[in-house]
Amino acid sequence: MKSYILAIAAAALAAGTLSAAKPATCYLPLSDIKVERAEHAVQIDLSIDTKDLDLNSNTEYIVTPVMKSADGADSLTLEPIVIAGRNLYYRHLRLDDLKDIRLVRPEGKAPIAYTARLERTPWMDDATVALDVKRIGCCSQPKAASTDTIIRIIPRPVYRPEFVYVCPLPDSIKEFAIEGSAYVNFPVNRTELFPEYMNNPTELAKITATIDTVMGDPDVTVKSIFIKGFASPEGPYDNNVRLASGRTATILDYVERYVNRAERVPHEIFSTDYMPEDWPGLRAYVESSTLDNRDGILAIIDSDREPDNKNWAIKSTYPEQYDFLLTYVYPRLRHTDYVIRYNVRSYTTLEEILHTLGTQPKKLSAEEFFRAAKSMEEGSEEYNEVFETAVRIHPQDPLCNLNAANAAMGRGDFAAAERYLSKAGETPVVNYARGVLAARMEDYKLAEELFTKAAADGFAEAGRALESIRTLAAHPEGEVEIFYPVKK
Repeated sequence: MKSYILAIAAAALAAGTLSAAKPATCYLPLSDIKVERAEHAVQIDLSIDTKDLDLNSNTEYIVTPVMKSADGADSLTLEPIVIAGRNLYYRHLRLDDLKDIRLVRPEGKAPIAYTARLERTPWMDDATVALDVKRIGCCSQPKAASTDTIIRIIPRPVYRPEFVYVCPLPDSIKEFAIEGSAYVNFPVNRTELFPEYMNNPTELAKITATIDTVMGDPDVTVKSIFIKGFASPEGPYDNNVRLASGRTATILDYVERYVNRAERVPHEIFSTDYMPEDWPGLRAYVESSTLDNRDGILAIIDSDREPDNKNWAIKSTYPEQYDFLLTYVYPRLRHTDYVIRYNVRSYTTLEEILHTLGTQPKKLSAEEFFRAAKSMEEGSEEYNEVFETAVRIHPQDPLCNLNAANAAMGRGDFAAAERYLSKAGETPVVNYARGVLAARMEDYKLAEELFTKAAADGFAEAGRALESIRTLAAHPEGEVEIFYPVKK
C-alpha cells in the first residue's frame, strides 16, 4: 500500500508542476452496480466495461471507491484497483510496487468485476459511495481525474409511533380498599384474646397500623371494616367452628374498641366471616410443595370426604408428611384476613393533585393521575413514572393499563407494554396500541392487521400508521439509488 500511496503522491506532484490547467475528467464506464445488505455486512458490486476505456499500453486507471456518511462525519476508503495497459501492467509486475493492491489488465472486451465486502456499521445505512478515478500516463504523468458519486444509500424509513393516551372518566366516588392478613395467637382451644401473648403485639399492630393509615385523614371516609377468621384442619370440625367464629368475634371486638378510642363510628361498618378449616390454604401449600406423596395428599384434600375424615386420612396414610404439616403449615392456616374499604374526596386543582402525588399517591383516582401526567413533558421520566404509579394503584383499570403500555413503549420496555395491554380490554384504541407495539418490534404483518382493524372501527390514527408501516414493509432495508456517470 505504501508504494501505491507514493505513486498517487507523485502523480499529484507532477500535476502541480504542469500548467495551471487541471487534468481532464475521466469517464469510467460502469454497469451492474449493486448493494446488498445483511445484518452484519454490506457488499458492493460493480462491473467496469473495458471496451469503452481510453487505455493504451502506457496508461493506467487508478480507481478508489470511497464510502462517506451523509453528514460527512464518517468515511471509509475501499480497496483500490489499478487497470493498466500492457507496458505499465508488466512494469508493475516486475517492480512489485503495488503490493496488496489489485492489478488488472483488460482481456479483450470482458468487463472487470469489482466487489467490496464491508463490516456493517450504523452510519453506512445513510451514505454515499463515490469513485475517485485517475488516468495516469507514462512516468506517472496525470492525464485526467474525476470523482463521481455512483451510489446513494437511503436509510430505511423510521416508524415514529403516535402514542394515544386516553383520559379516564372522573370517578363520582373514589373507592379504595386495603387488605392484609395477621397471625394472631390464641391459647389452645380458647377464644380469649391476650394482646401480649406470643407474637400478638406484632400481629395486632399490622391491623391497627392499617387502620391508622385511613382513620383521622380528613380526605377519607371509612365505609367498612371486614374481618374473616380461619382455623386449621386438626381437631373436630364442630370445635373448629366454635374456635374460628369465637376468635373472629374476639378480634372484631378488639378492632372496634381500637377504632372507637378517638371517635365513635357506627357499629354497622364492621362485618365478619369465618372459615372453620382452611382447606384451600392447605391445598395451595401442598400443591406448590415438593412433599413426598404430594399427589396422594392432594387427592385426599380434593375428595368428597367429610373434613374430619380428610384430616384423619392424611394423618393415617401419610404420617410423616402429616407431622410436618401439623408443625410447620397448620399454624399458618390460623390467620385473620381483613379488608378496610374507604372513599377519598376528589381533588379539584392541579396543585392539590400534584401535592397528593408526591405524598399519598394511593389517594388519587385514575383520572387524577392522568391530569398530573399531562402537566409534565410527554415522554419524560417523570411523565412515564406517573403512569407506572397509576397502574400500580389501579391494576385492573383498562385505561391505566393502556396508558402505562404507551409509556413503556416510549422507553423501549416492550415486555411491560405487552403485559399491560393484556389487561387493557378490547377497543379500537387498544388494538391501535397493540399495532404500535407490533410495529416497534418490527412485526409489520401483525401491525398491519391490527391497524387495519382499528381503522375499520373509525380510529383515525390507525389510518396514518398503516401508511407508515406499509412503506416500511415495502422497504425493510431502505433504498439504494444508483448513478451511472455520464460520459464527459
